[in-house]
Amino acid sequence: MADAMFPGLAGLTPPPLLRVRQTFPRPRLDDPAAAVFAQMARPEVAATIDGKHSMAIAVGSRGIAGIDRIVAALVRSLREKEIDPFIVPSMGSHGGATAEGQQAVLAHLGITEESAGAPIRSSMATTRIGSVASPHGHQVPLFMDSLALEADGVIPVNRVKPHTGFKAPIESGLCKMLAIGLGKHDGAGTLHREGYGVFDRLILEAGRAIIDHGHVPFGVAIVENAYDETAVVEAIPAPRIVTREQELLEDARRLMPRLLADRIDVLVVERFGKDVSGIGMDANITGRGELGTALPGFDGPDIARIVVLDLTEATGGNAHGIGLADVVTRRLYDRLDLRSTWVNSVTSGSLACGRIPPALDTDDEAIMAAASAVPGVAPGDARIVRIRDTLSLTEIAVSENLAAGMGRHGSVEVIGPWDGSWE
Repeated sequence: MADAMFPGLAGLTPPPLLRVRQTFPRPRLDDPAAAVFAQMARPEVAATIDGKHSMAIAVGSRGIAGIDRIVAALVRSLREKEIDPFIVPSMGSHGGATAEGQQAVLAHLGITEESAGAPIRSSMATTRIGSVASPHGHQVPLFMDSLALEADGVIPVNRVKPHTGFKAPIESGLCKMLAIGLGKHDGAGTLHREGYGVFDRLILEAGRAIIDHGHVPFGVAIVENAYDETAVVEAIPAPRIVTREQELLEDARRLMPRLLADRIDVLVVERFGKDVSGIGMDANITGRGELGTALPGFDGPDIARIVVLDLTEATGGNAHGIGLADVVTRRLYDRLDLRSTWVNSVTSGSLACGRIPPALDTDDEAIMAAASAVPGVAPGDARIVRIRDTLSLTEIAVSENLAAGMGRHGSVEVIGPWDGSWE
């Protein structure tokens, strides 16, 4: 079938790859759950919930390292203070913009009522709590999950990291969760319609306005290292969230992994999904922003073509961002939940993310189709990098013609031939 459809690929196979280890700074917490208890014991944090009886914990759709244990520790800590917690999915339109879908996303992340020790109350109902001035010159309404508003307060729990579509003092983190995630489909759609061009100001101001509303006692910020491990867990009282999140974003930026190469002809990504990045693969690694254009300020390698082989289980068929790839496999295509994907893409205003690339029957065909489409490079000479996903960059596989030049970018060690697995 492949020969009939793609005669130019007949006889082409990817070259052997070498397994390469990239080394990055590695600060980490041995016990993130213990860090939660330590943070909750700080007087300035404990004071924010003194006298409270119920508390909503806002949890998003990202595959954050140990998020199930971090949430469970927060639940236990609140119960020790005689506060009754419950969890609200806080992920905008993800999960197909349905209450059931969002609870299923949490389950994929290991967060269930049993694992967390608290009920999960999932609803798409929201309440308007105010507005914020848009740089476009009008007021933008702000929404919050109605169930979260019924509690005495809501605690956002999220990873702080660079965003995939815009650069700003505040990007992905607590403020964005408050403004977009906790606003459900209503809040996500309203803010995304303003466009990423104003998010550098809008997210900060929206987050500040929601904090000023007075329903957020503190937030729990998480920073990860390049090894997908927890480096920081910090409870931040509401008045300091905006300032402290900016500082943590710079820490997260310094700790991010990268591909230590100048130019890559074909990047092969094995796993793609919402638990990896909001757009399935991190634009801070690929350089391809959420709007389908180059990510502003990207200083990584020039990547000519990207191939994606499969979706993660946790993404539930949501392949928002797959339009940023050049080629996919039939295996991936058959697992797509187009409704969930396109709800996400339309709500975010990132229509390029919802496009579907050519789907080839096998991994090798997909890789060589991409290699054949690199201008000025013979398919057999393509410089290829293969990764598990954009969170897993400490061990990668590269073609021999690329390995020799990688060392000048940092600590790189060639381990030996890649055998097709990451064990």
